[in-house]
Amino acid sequence: MARADTVLLAATAHLLQQVRACTLCAPHLPLGVRPVLQVHPAARILVVGQAPGIRVHNSGVPFDDASGDRLREWMGITREVFYDPLQMAIVPMGFCYPGTGKSGDLPPRPECAPHWRQQVLAHLPHIALTLVIGQYAQAWHLPQTGNSSVTSTVERWQEFAPGVVPLPHPSPRNNIWLKRNPWFAETLLPELKLLVAQALG
Repeated sequence: MARADTVLLAATAHLLQQVRACTLCAPHLPLGVRPVLQVHPAARILVVGQAPGIRVHNSGVPFDDASGDRLREWMGITREVFYDPLQMAIVPMGFCYPGTGKSGDLPPRPECAPHWRQQVLAHLPHIALTLVIGQYAQAWHLPQTGNSSVTSTVERWQEFAPGVVPLPHPSPRNNIWLKRNPWFAETLLPELKLLVAQALG
């Protein structure tokens, strides 16, 4: 391993220690602090979600739920590939479970991304493909879309490919959206699988 790689790897490990010790949002987290992310400088694909749900909070494993099963199916990869940090980085907009509101999980805590996001992304120099999932991730990573809806942004996915692909959330709560937008499975998903395979080499 080259010296530069060794230095970056050590710096990344130190940064993750800091992230996992963070208490910035602690007063607002109903189940306490438990940042859930997967980061290694060698990763080729970045998955940007919203924030952990309660099942992910309990397991400490990102996308360890039905949403993750569907996302891996969309990408055409196995759990082994998905959870290999040398291939996949998983960095949600909020690292901790934010709690539940009247219509589902609350949005990512607003303190998290401004404080940590650029620091973490700076430790991912080899990302070839970024998957931007849902409203909050798209607002941050695709600011040029303004106040566009998720549907509108995903419909325009070819404007951002091949380096970035916006996606709806793979949650079972989005089954109605998927039925109303058959073009997503027919047109975008085959291309997504190709882009994932190319990024992973």
